[in-house]
Amino acid sequence: MRIVICGGGKVGEYLAQVLLDKGNEVSIIERNTQIADRLSMILTGRYLVINGDGCDSKFQADAGVGRADVFVSTTGQDDNNLVACEIAQRVFHVARCVARVNAPKNQRIFRALNIESVSSTQLIATLIQEEASLGSMTTMAALADSNVTLTEISLPKFKNADILSGVAVGDIPMPDQCLIVAVLGDAGVEVAMPYTIVLPGNKVYVIANKENIADAREILRSL
Repeated sequence: MRIVICGGGKVGEYLAQVLLDKGNEVSIIERNTQIADRLSMILTGRYLVINGDGCDSKFQADAGVGRADVFVSTTGQDDNNLVACEIAQRVFHVARCVARVNAPKNQRIFRALNIESVSSTQLIATLIQEEASLGSMTTMAALADSNVTLTEISLPKFKNADILSGVAVGDIPMPDQCLIVAVLGDAGVEVAMPYTIVLPGNKVYVIANKENIADAREILRSL
């Protein structure tokens, strides 16, 4: 598939590399020159990075939005995500547009415009106390109209496992309906496989049912 992503921040970078690792063709539009340059150096696969404003049809055209199967806007500004998706829909007739929605109350606006929405702030309140004990745990996305979340977890210092050799993802007894899908370490983002090694300080990305997040926390605290 051809996917165009507006926004090359943490969410956009993670999404891009996961899609590239699956053999997709990905273009990223990022207005910050330093971030765009960084993405050009660290991504692997069939990709194109455009340094420009994703809310401008010119830069969308440069990124190949007219040929895209999916357009995704992942910036931290809901209004920018809305405008970018509307341009992709109305000007380039992209069949599927997905937007990161930072204020959950805005989801109804996106739905009314036939734009799929993903909220990045739902569940944050329920995880505030968990952050103190886990080091850093941030819900990146609650998939629209579902009980499933994508969560970023920074691993604290290991209590039982060897700090130098780490732990294989396949050896971590994650609860049901809870899956480690990617790991961010010194070498960048890696799609998680059973043999992937995690170390203290790594960030793991977990897809899980909301009610299982606490169990995942306890398991990761016990490594």
